[in-house]
Amino acid sequence: MVRILAVGTHPDVMAVVERLLRSQPGWEPRVETCAADALAALRTTSGFEVLLLGAGLSPEEEMALHTAAGALVPKVPVVAHYGGGSGLLFAEVWGVLGR
Repeated sequence: MVRILAVGTHPDVMAVVERLLRSQPGWEPRVETCAADALAALRTTSGFEVLLLGAGLSPEEEMALHTAAGALVPKVPVVAHYGGGSGLLFAEVWGVLGR
């Protein structure tokens, strides 16, 4: 099971991202639409293999998320995905998973 935390501020877009992530066997996404909720999830929920950043986050929010993901043991790799289709999304996630 690959647990993915995805965060972006556009609820309609994140609903599509969640649907796409769920379409992949063995992927279990958790989707948040604000950085504060995603940070809380990183700090309180163990076992994310990927942090997926979507559009709408400020540079400061992205930096805070990168910092939090990097402080975990093991570190959680971060993928910045701002569009480009499902094939690109899947390739980016598989890329950080080393598959």
